[in-house]
Amino acid sequence: MGEYHVFLSHASEDKETFARPLYERLIDENYRVWYDEKEIEWGDKLNRKITEGLKKSQYGMVVISPNYFAKHKEWTFMEFNNILESDKILPILHGIEWPQIQRNHPKEYERIKNWVAISSDEGIEYIVQQTQRKLGFPIKRFEFQTAKISTNLISTVRGNTPLNYFYKSAEYFTQTLLNPVTLEKVSMEMVAIPGGTFIMGSPENEEGYHSSQSPQHQVTVPPFFMGKYPVTQKQWRAVAALGKVNIDLESDPSRFKGDNLPVDRVSWNDAQEFCARLSQMANKTYRLPTEAEWEYACRGGTTTPFYCGETISTDLANYDGNYTYGQGQKGEYREKTTEVGKFPANPFGLYDMCGNVWEWCEDGWHENYINAPIDGSAWTSLGSKPVLRGGSWINNPQLCRSASRNLNVRVVRDYFSNYIGFRVVCVVGRIIR
Repeated sequence: MGEYHVFLSHASEDKETFARPLYERLIDENYRVWYDEKEIEWGDKLNRKITEGLKKSQYGMVVISPNYFAKHKEWTFMEFNNILESDKILPILHGIEWPQIQRNHPKEYERIKNWVAISSDEGIEYIVQQTQRKLGFPIKRFEFQTAKISTNLISTVRGNTPLNYFYKSAEYFTQTLLNPVTLEKVSMEMVAIPGGTFIMGSPENEEGYHSSQSPQHQVTVPPFFMGKYPVTQKQWRAVAALGKVNIDLESDPSRFKGDNLPVDRVSWNDAQEFCARLSQMANKTYRLPTEAEWEYACRGGTTTPFYCGETISTDLANYDGNYTYGQGQKGEYREKTTEVGKFPANPFGLYDMCGNVWEWCEDGWHENYINAPIDGSAWTSLGSKPVLRGGSWINNPQLCRSASRNLNVRVVRDYFSNYIGFRVVCVVGRIIR
C-alpha cells in the first residue's frame, strides 16, 4: 500500500481554477493526496520531493491542459514521464481535447493516446465518483474504549458498579457535509461493521422479555457502515439545508438544543428524507438500518442483554436510573438527552446504542419474528408502523436491551417524540486502506 492514493500533477496556472478544488474534494472523501502546496516546503529539493512523492503514490492523476504543456517546465515533464512509466495514470483533460494534443504535442500524444481520459467538463463531483470506482473507497482506523460490568463483583453501595475498560479499534470513513446556508463543513463518521452471523431476539428467560422479541433465530448480516453516533443536530441542520427530495424538513426540530446532542422530534418520514438528501449530495447510498443490522451492530458480538454484560449502569448509558436491571444498581436520571459520545462505545465502536434516543429502523412492525428474513434485509411487508430500537433517556433499562423493540407511527413529529432520533448506514463497494 502506498503512502498516498493519488499524486496530483498539474500546471501552476490551473491551481486556483481546478487543481486545488479537486484536491480539497479528494481530501474530503478521505483520499491521501500528494499535492505540491502541502508537500513541498522552503529549502526542499524539488526534483527529489517529486520523485519521492511519485514512488509513494498508487496512481498519478494528471491534469492535462494547454498550460500543462505550454511552458515545457522540467519538473512537469519529469512528473509526466515518471507517471507514464509507473503505468498508473488517471488522465483528466482540462480545457483541451485529444485532437489538439495530437496536433500540438504529437510526441506526448503517442505516449498517452491509449489511456482512457475523463474531461473536467464533467465536473469535480463526477471525477471524485470515478476515482472511487477506480481506486476503491478509502477508510481509516480509530481506537476507542469499551466496557464490561463485573456482575460477580457488583457492590451493594449505590452507584458503585464495577466496570472493566478495554481498548479496541475499528475502521471508518468520514463523510463531509457542507451546510449550504452557513458554509460550515460538518463531518459524519461511519464505522465499518464486519459481516457475520448472530442469534437475533431475546431468550424467554431474559428479564424484560416480550413475545415480540421471539422466536430467536439465526441471521447472517453482510458488512456495512453505520454512523458512529446518532445523527446530531449539527449534522441534521447541514442536511436539512440541502435541496428537497420528497418532503420539507424543519431545520431545528429538537426539543433539547445543542450541536452535539442527537436530533430528536423527527419522524420516520423525516429520517427517510434526510437519507435521500444525504445520498444525493454524497453520491453514496445512505439509508436507515434494517432491524437485523441494528441489533447485530448493537450487540457487537455479545449475547448478553447489553453489550456490557448482564446489566447496565448510568455510567455507560443515558436512561432512567431510578430503575434497575438484574443485579445492577440505581443511578442517575438526567431527564434529557446527552451529547453523543459521552459514554464508552460498544465492541464495534458505536456510541449511544443503548439509551439516549430511540432509533428508527427501515422495517415495519411485526408482532414476532415468525417468517422474518434471515439475510439481514428489511422486513417491510405488513408493518404500517416502523420499528424503533435502543431505548431512550426516558425509559427504564429493560427497554434499552439489545433485543428490545418498540414502534411508532411514521409521521409523528411533536413534543412527545423528544426521545426519538436515528442513525444512518451506508453500503459501499471495494475499499482501500
